[in-house]
Amino acid sequence: MTELDKGPTGRRRGRGARERILSASRQLFREQGINRTGMDQLCAAAQVSKRTAYQHFTGKDELVAEYLRRFDPSILSGVFDRTDLTPRERLLAAFDIPPTTPLCPYIAAAVELHDPQHPASQYARHYKEAVAARLADTARQAGATDPEQLGEQLALLIDGAAARTRVLNADAFPTAAAIAAALIDNAIPATAGDDRQREQAPN
Repeated sequence: MTELDKGPTGRRRGRGARERILSASRQLFREQGINRTGMDQLCAAAQVSKRTAYQHFTGKDELVAEYLRRFDPSILSGVFDRTDLTPRERLLAAFDIPPTTPLCPYIAAAVELHDPQHPASQYARHYKEAVAARLADTARQAGATDPEQLGEQLALLIDGAAARTRVLNADAFPTAAAIAAALIDNAIPATAGDDRQREQAPN
């Protein structure tokens, strides 16, 4: 085995190198940001050589895009695919986010990169559009008169609450959830209030 087959610490380059690189990127990008993390540091953390890293990724741009793609490929399935909740409850469940949750990686990446054509920026944009679409689909199931508008409003609230929580170091999601509840109720005609009646009915 030659030195080129080893990582910086002499560890053999194995089939798990790609996953180690992605794991290191997830930790370092979240902790110190994308721009402050160089490929040398990533390779050291992943225990791979730069040659190995570039065999798996053509460059840092591709790695950043893959880092984002790995976060939530099913678009909040833990909220939108729940069968134990009504559509209205699922809309509100999207705001049940612990205040200790790090800033949304898609927002963080878009802010850092300053390039709408960057592969990661494009992925972040598509992801945010997909979240709004899933909110709109759920709003439609709840009987909203204009589900697309409600979906966009709720998506804006979620992102705004995430940013405000991070900036102020104070949980903004309860306030956002209260605003969301008012928007949802205003958007759903009284004739489509079965969900609300079920939620308010005594057990």
